[in-house]
Amino acid sequence: MNETTRAPLSLLPMSGHTKGKRSPVTCHFKCGNACLGETCNTTDNEYFRDVAAAALSRRNVLGLGAAGAVLIAAGATAAPAAAAPVSSALPTGHGHGHGDAGRLPFTPITPVDRTVDALTVPAGYTWSPIIRWGDPLFADSPAFDLQHQTAAAQKRQFGYNNDYTDILVDHGNGRTGLLVCNQEYVNPGIMFPATSDPAQQATNRAVARAAHGMSVVELTRRRKGRPWDYTVGGRRNRRIDADTTFAFDGPAAGSALLRTVEHADGTTTRGTIGNCSGGTTPWGTVLSGEENFNGYFRTPGTSAEDKRYGLKDAPSTYGWEADEQRWDTRNTGYENASNHFGWIVEIDPQNPTSTPVKHTAMGRFKHEGANVRVDGEGRVVAYMGDDEKFDYLYKFVSRRRVSKNRAENLTLLSEGDLFVAKFRGDSAASEIDGTGKLPTDGAFDGSGMWLPLVVGGRSMVSGMSVEEVLVHTRLAADQVGATKMDRCEDVQPSLMTGRVYVACTNNSDRGAAGKAGPDEANPRTANRDGHIVEISDTGNRAAATTFRWNLLLVCGDPAKNAATYFAGFPKDKVSPISCPDNVAFDSVGNLWISTDGAPSTIGYNDGLFKVTIEGRDRGRVQQFLSVPTEAETCGPVIHDRDGMVYVAVQHPGEEGTFADQHSLFPDYVRPGTTPRAGQVAAPRPSVVQVHRR
Repeated sequence: MNETTRAPLSLLPMSGHTKGKRSPVTCHFKCGNACLGETCNTTDNEYFRDVAAAALSRRNVLGLGAAGAVLIAAGATAAPAAAAPVSSALPTGHGHGHGDAGRLPFTPITPVDRTVDALTVPAGYTWSPIIRWGDPLFADSPAFDLQHQTAAAQKRQFGYNNDYTDILVDHGNGRTGLLVCNQEYVNPGIMFPATSDPAQQATNRAVARAAHGMSVVELTRRRKGRPWDYTVGGRRNRRIDADTTFAFDGPAAGSALLRTVEHADGTTTRGTIGNCSGGTTPWGTVLSGEENFNGYFRTPGTSAEDKRYGLKDAPSTYGWEADEQRWDTRNTGYENASNHFGWIVEIDPQNPTSTPVKHTAMGRFKHEGANVRVDGEGRVVAYMGDDEKFDYLYKFVSRRRVSKNRAENLTLLSEGDLFVAKFRGDSAASEIDGTGKLPTDGAFDGSGMWLPLVVGGRSMVSGMSVEEVLVHTRLAADQVGATKMDRCEDVQPSLMTGRVYVACTNNSDRGAAGKAGPDEANPRTANRDGHIVEISDTGNRAAATTFRWNLLLVCGDPAKNAATYFAGFPKDKVSPISCPDNVAFDSVGNLWISTDGAPSTIGYNDGLFKVTIEGRDRGRVQQFLSVPTEAETCGPVIHDRDGMVYVAVQHPGEEGTFADQHSLFPDYVRPGTTPRAGQVAAPRPSVVQVHRR
């Protein structure tokens, strides 16, 4: 299929098969119709499988006392503070305090029907875009021209389909800052006019490559609490795309597994793709997760490694192998090209000339993102989800501690220990029947172990070298018996409590014939709505090898689905929520969740939700905003001290075509009308800001 003249929706491979979160269009372009292929994880890991105690033997590295988590701003010189003791017990109910309403009081909005093409915010609030796809970033950037796009122009403009976002406010008066944003994937069918001209198709593919990656953009505002404007030609503005030079670091850098004819020493590569969520480090850099990279490649598809990562001998989603040999690993000299993707990427947004890094020590899989915290003695721990059905939850613990020297901190993620999670429930297996009914103890909860993959620079996986564990991490995690999860997406530690929150977005194949059945950490068969796991490492030590866990939310619309749970909060007093994706915290510790897939599960547009996680209102879900039709809510940033909320609106109008657009967000320019400067009659993925009127 020619991606620039997309087939009708009914002819897309996933049409009629989307039992879960997405439209067939998103399935095709974002994850290469992964659900139609064989399940990548075919291991028979058992939920209650015993793990030899010897496998857990390792040196003891001190972990986080959350109240003493070290937040080191860019260039800071303060030494790490000692950690205050924090209880590792998980909340078990209500009445142990009143919680905090936060600094953003609002009346929850009513869920918005999936057909509505509008961004809906609470009464008393308003919104505006900060920046849109195609907006110029540099003094020499051309204005966006929808009908005449070029790769050269797109490399100088804001990219497409924004995901992870952060607003980094500069020290001082708070009137300047940076926006850092991922550009995950593209939809050529609504980006370009249909064409059968091979030359134009090649041009469109080049534009698509340039629209991937990341953007860094300078911001200004009149004062705190007021909307931002982005700065064209800002000193720190930057575009990173599929051609940008990256360095590999860590134990696998230079490995034979990373060498290609183009990068013969295996220490560098070109480009980043599929950038989903991410995280911002205490030393002021931004992490980005390379997720659905497999759909960009054509490979032999015969090796265990290819099969485990969903790599196939079939035309790639975008057809880039017609332009560059590296996208087809059947080509001599490019056999390892697909190994160059699936990493955690780190960029320094303060230095636009710096070389971004891919951290091999953190493992290679379909990274949703990585979020870090720092323990009381300065050790860094990063939590990471592998966003595929029946894949795993990981954590990385740095070897070295945070330094007063920022340059040294830029290498903290280059060496350390890598673990994968094993969950154990504390209820009888007969009580976990797949319906989502609570066990007799009144909670889905239990204990768990962090199984070692690499510790102290040594492989802990029999028959695999360190380099093999890090490049083929899924295979290593299979071997040690990790727990198959319902698609771990964003994973965020709370710096106030030390607890970690895992968004398991859904898994409609749970319990299907020949596939893993329900367990207490994933208690529903055909899990369309997803759930939130809450984890506490033993003693709140970041490098602890054991943890306690419970399910904070079992999502869905309680008015339609009895198999929902909101930490014991009354179901008739919550906003319906489905398919949790990205999570964030406000300044008083409330959890905020953005969703991706609610239209196909509960019939409402995706949105942003606040969840109280402490006190008598623990489990209360309140919807703050709703994004336009066919869009996904991404990258929430909650600056409640400024009265500001930010989200990235990804793939609005995803199911349309260039000739029949389904959304006109954010400009809402109607065909036949005269647009204002910079506006076009097509949807433009954008980063928006919401604030009080």
